[in-house]
Amino acid sequence: MRLLVFQHIDCEHPGSLRQFLYEDGIDWDAINLHRGDAIPDLKEYDALWVMGGPMDVWDIDDCPWLVAEKSAIRRWVLELKKPYLGLCLGHQLLADALGGTCGPQPVPEIGVLEVELTNEGVADPLFQGVPTKQRCLQWHSVRVAQPPDGAIVLAKSDVCSVQAMRVGNNAWSMQYHVEIEPDTVDNWGSVTAYASALQSTLGESGLEMLKKESNAAIDSCMLSARQIYDNFMKSIGN
Repeated sequence: MRLLVFQHIDCEHPGSLRQFLYEDGIDWDAINLHRGDAIPDLKEYDALWVMGGPMDVWDIDDCPWLVAEKSAIRRWVLELKKPYLGLCLGHQLLADALGGTCGPQPVPEIGVLEVELTNEGVADPLFQGVPTKQRCLQWHSVRVAQPPDGAIVLAKSDVCSVQAMRVGNNAWSMQYHVEIEPDTVDNWGSVTAYASALQSTLGESGLEMLKKESNAAIDSCMLSARQIYDNFMKSIGN
């Protein structure tokens, strides 16, 4: 199996999922779009993961490569019908690329906050064995406002109705993060856009507060990350 990963900033990589890939001997290629990496021939890969980033789906003036990325996502999911997993920005890009809409999150979700699977999520192959309710790292001020036609909402929170979704039988995405590692909050907190959003939402002591909350939740998040990874691989026959 060959895995393709779209990255949009150095510190937003597959996180704890990298260890599972290593253990399974799976080769993966990171395409750093923010550095100008070209999107390779999609036919050479078996699965696509799209990670997070500080830009928004509509920032095509500052990040013109978003146009090509959304085109690649659309082709991957609708034409090639290959397995897709999107996290945070990757969740929003899936919606935008397939005709859904994204917009400002009225109440920014920044913190370790509760996410709840919908009835459809409980039954979905990706979330088998995952807790129905879980506290996960959130760090977003944009949401999927309208999912693409035919999308199934798999998870929600009190202030964000589309925390996870599935499109067809091959594409999944999540707004929240279970792939966190011990250094995740420190790394993301050093990004200017993330630090600004964190401070405006949680105040001057927000970083230390978030580190404490993340440390308390990391074990359960890593268990869920392992289960979601295993379920994803099982669903694609790997």
